[in-house]
Amino acid sequence: MFIYNVKVNGGKIFKYFFTGIVLLIITIVIVVTVRVFNGANHSSENSSCVPQNKVSKLTTSNYTNVLKAVHDNIDDYIGMKINFTGYVYRILDLQENQFVLARNMIISSDFQYVVVGFLCECENAKDFENDTWVEITGEIIKGDYHGDMPIVKITDIKKADKPNDEFVYPPNESYIPTSGIV
Repeated sequence: MFIYNVKVNGGKIFKYFFTGIVLLIITIVIVVTVRVFNGANHSSENSSCVPQNKVSKLTTSNYTNVLKAVHDNIDDYIGMKINFTGYVYRILDLQENQFVLARNMIISSDFQYVVVGFLCECENAKDFENDTWVEITGEIIKGDYHGDMPIVKITDIKKADKPNDEFVYPPNESYIPTSGIV
């Protein structure tokens, strides 16, 4: 009969096991870090899901969400082309080529509202009177009106009929302000 005696050194096994686990964790951390930074670099090349040459249409349902997102993250939306309908609204300190393309946002159940909108610039702004409904297409630029402000530089403007759904509602809490998505 042949008997083989194996002596197991518990301290050595623990050291090898512990070293292997630490190396595995370090490898995972390095791989994840590389993927995160590569993903960030690739996302900055094309941070917009909407191609820059495409015109995004604002609707009654997404109007205030887009308005809030653009005001909160102006730099992310510079160069985006948008199209929407509203009425011409002027306040005293606007320049001659500026107006707010406005909509009335309902803020209470008894139909109290506030005026909301994008500051717009165009050469023939004075041709459109206050409360005239227009449809515009333009590009978002960064301007200054009592601080940094998104301004829509109008490329096309035409009179429009007052829409059936002229009121908009406050931004909902489900929107995610990501650049370029409207």
